[in-house]
Amino acid sequence: MTTLEKAQLWLTDTFDTETKEKVQQLIDSNSPDLEDSFYRELEFGTGGMRGIMGVGTNRLNKYTLGQATQGLANYLHQSFPNQEIKVAIAYDVRNNSKEFGKLVADVLTANGIKVLLFKNHRPTPELSFTVRDKKCNAGIVLTASHNPPEYNGYKVYWNDGAQVVPPDDENIIKEVYATKFDAIKFDGNDDLIEWIGEEQDDVYIDACMENSLYQNVGRDNLNIVFTSIHGTTYTTIPKALKKAGFTKVDLVTEQMIPSGNFPTVESPNPEEPAALEMAMDLAKITNGDIVIGTDPDGDRLGIAVRNLDGNIELLNGNQTNTILTYYILDQWKKQGRITGKEFIGSTIVTSDVFFDVAEKFGVDCKVGLTGFKWIGKMIRDFEGQEKFICGGEESFGFMTGDFVRDKDSCGSILLACEIAAWCKANGKTMYQYMIDIYKEVGMYYEGLINVVKKGREGAEEIQEMMKNFRENLPKEIAGSPVAEVKDFKEQTCLVVASNEKKVMDDIPKSNVLIYYTEDGTKVCVRPSGTEPKIKFYVSVKDSINSEADFIVKLPILEKKIEAVKESLNLN
Repeated sequence: MTTLEKAQLWLTDTFDTETKEKVQQLIDSNSPDLEDSFYRELEFGTGGMRGIMGVGTNRLNKYTLGQATQGLANYLHQSFPNQEIKVAIAYDVRNNSKEFGKLVADVLTANGIKVLLFKNHRPTPELSFTVRDKKCNAGIVLTASHNPPEYNGYKVYWNDGAQVVPPDDENIIKEVYATKFDAIKFDGNDDLIEWIGEEQDDVYIDACMENSLYQNVGRDNLNIVFTSIHGTTYTTIPKALKKAGFTKVDLVTEQMIPSGNFPTVESPNPEEPAALEMAMDLAKITNGDIVIGTDPDGDRLGIAVRNLDGNIELLNGNQTNTILTYYILDQWKKQGRITGKEFIGSTIVTSDVFFDVAEKFGVDCKVGLTGFKWIGKMIRDFEGQEKFICGGEESFGFMTGDFVRDKDSCGSILLACEIAAWCKANGKTMYQYMIDIYKEVGMYYEGLINVVKKGREGAEEIQEMMKNFRENLPKEIAGSPVAEVKDFKEQTCLVVASNEKKVMDDIPKSNVLIYYTEDGTKVCVRPSGTEPKIKFYVSVKDSINSEADFIVKLPILEKKIEAVKESLNLN
């Protein structure tokens, strides 16, 4: 079927007048958007979907959301027969999120499912918490995380509060794709909606404090600068900091206003220093010790602290998570809570420093595919056998304890501020504490290279790049011979010296390659699941004995990252 024929199907009586008019405009104007809007179905992946808002099968709209929700409703009835089914729904600040939230609620209630719907914007981790706290069968959050303003998305959580994993995710996908647009039930029943308000914030914040705080040292002497970057955490973080006793908190007032247009930044992504520029400028005025920003749905956090020169510097996700993880394990050890049956969670694209940290404290480090859904699965798989302590991944996500089964900025921010306050009380900065950790476990340094390839042609280019990297393995990277190649699509590990391939079937298949070189460099190649990008995660390492060593070796490792880029022709 041609793209035009697919578009013409949206001119039938199944679709409302406004939708038909917009589709007809695309056809009449011969707009290039017609091709991108209809050339494929918007992928409902293993955690949900994310896409540009608009009409068409490859866009997020009333009908693609309705199809996803009708398919989910069908599967919920199959999974929980003869039971009252409850689903919690939250939404972020993005354009149309509130309307989409009510639309999704209507489809569920039209299918006889009770809905717990937040009255206003709330962070994704609060939704995860609420699923467990209110004993729901599932949860949905309308968000596109840190994507540009034209995007929105839809994530599905199961009754354990984590994003859906096999076999539930695959079964939901089958139901979604089996659902025709004319089978969607849109006529909701408001009698089945229970509205959730600010009272749930307090329950969630109390749980964050209980699971994230260890010692009350110097909390009233830490200068904090916080920005929600126009996102949902304006509802929770200032309240949580105050409740935990952090009294010196300056807010970037312009960015505390919720807006799906994110007017003060090009990208609402705390991974990018530019997103925290206003907060860093405020820290110069207020003599801030720590700067914190969150993404629109409040699961990711960016932390900037004063470096050895006294300037505010944004830590990368691995650095932040190293500090948080080491501190937690150190506290657990001091409290006598480590028995050898505990573990931390990480992902295949995250720094291997976490293996070293786990080994130091006598706990296991379990690794899964990219995304916190896999850390959530670890918790469920080992519940009652091993105790989960904390987990994180390089993309600025961390979670403390298992009360939230997704990355959680609130608990992580409380923990980070405790560490910063403790460091200040002991005459050092978080940055110096990080160096102290590197002296113990080895100094790691990471870089992320994003290659953007948009549209249909871009998707094909990314597939071709992955094929080339798979079929033409580099013999060396940045001057160091490649020693090992892990192919998660083929589930094999190639030991280059012996040309021996080992089977790796402990992690599900995924289109990811990892190269390890003889000097310990790690390069992970992976197409993004949410954006038109192919990503290269680079990690290099060395050993240090002092702060002076760190100063000498940091520029060396930075140059090594650049050499890796040149080796793979990524400049």
